[in-house]
Amino acid sequence: MAQSYSARSRAIEPFHVMALLARANELQAAGHDVIHLEIGEPDFTTAEPIIQAGQAALASGHTRYTAARGLPQLREAIAGFYAERYRLNIDPERILITPGGSGALLLASSLLVDPGRHWLLADPGYPCNRHFLRLVEGGAQLVPVGPETRYQLTPQLVERHWDADSVGALVASPANPTGTVLHADELAALSQALKARGGHLVVDEIYHGLTYGMDASSVLEVDDDAFVLNSFSKYFGMTGWRLGWLVAPPEAVPELEKLAQNLYISAPSMAQYAALACFQPQTLEILEQRRAEFARRRDYLLPALRELGFGIAVEPEGAFYLYADISAFGGDAFAFCRHFLETEHLAFTPGLDFGRHQAGHHVRFAYTQGLPRLEEAVQRLARGLKTWADR
Repeated sequence: MAQSYSARSRAIEPFHVMALLARANELQAAGHDVIHLEIGEPDFTTAEPIIQAGQAALASGHTRYTAARGLPQLREAIAGFYAERYRLNIDPERILITPGGSGALLLASSLLVDPGRHWLLADPGYPCNRHFLRLVEGGAQLVPVGPETRYQLTPQLVERHWDADSVGALVASPANPTGTVLHADELAALSQALKARGGHLVVDEIYHGLTYGMDASSVLEVDDDAFVLNSFSKYFGMTGWRLGWLVAPPEAVPELEKLAQNLYISAPSMAQYAALACFQPQTLEILEQRRAEFARRRDYLLPALRELGFGIAVEPEGAFYLYADISAFGGDAFAFCRHFLETEHLAFTPGLDFGRHQAGHHVRFAYTQGLPRLEEAVQRLARGLKTWADR
């Protein structure tokens, strides 16, 4: 019966980590203490001012559709955020509010990719990016990247992999799963390389705000024609509210609005009203405290993993992930993850979920648990490595 389903559906791969997560939940339900370092979701609940704003919106009856581009006051608030944080003058008319960052990616890929055409994507990278391209009958040209380019695309890689069917590149800064950041000069060089070939630059800035010891540059500082994907899920801690945004060149907005009207009508109205509180000083103070906590977690877990023998060649500057090479321990990443789940009740993600380039030799740790849990996780890793070696 499954053969009657579409080829595009069959081509989209499931998350390998979901099988591990299901098993982790079984173990937890059986009474085991499972430490979850596999899912990219902050452990903090949504900040209280945002929750209160959402409750007030519900009480006031703000439960109807909004305009397809989103609440004007929220688009204005986001534009104000760009002015405050990046010193950028972004017209609110260029901003579309979307159902999560995924909604922004759906709009951008629908607009820019015809059937049979493709974007260049770094491998490893976030898997849904290539799957969205498949959904619109386009494709992803995965470009193998490693520590020598900090796991990012470069103008040289664009030149090497560009072909007649290429229409652009999608990069992430900070990136999932590696946490690396593209700096302003690197973004400018990528923009120039793509414009020279008539290509579009799309930048995933979903982890902006979660950088450590520095602030990430927006691509809009160096290329006003770029498309920017962002989200309220990570820095703003609104994962379950399903809210994001897309910044586009002015001439693209009418087409994007038409797509939004047809694909999802509008983003959730209650979430949009709640998000207005994201930019209040008291909320930003809470979020900056959480950023500092993530920095402490990274600064503990990074050297601890290296001391155990994990290979982390590039120090991540953002997000909340450590992408680690397990070559020193032998075996394949999925079996490695399964071993620690079954023996130590410690869950983390195999590299297979992030691409193909050396994926079987890498795992991702999400430092989305507090320091005491991370310390316990390191103890379990040390113990589990001994049983892994003796298997």
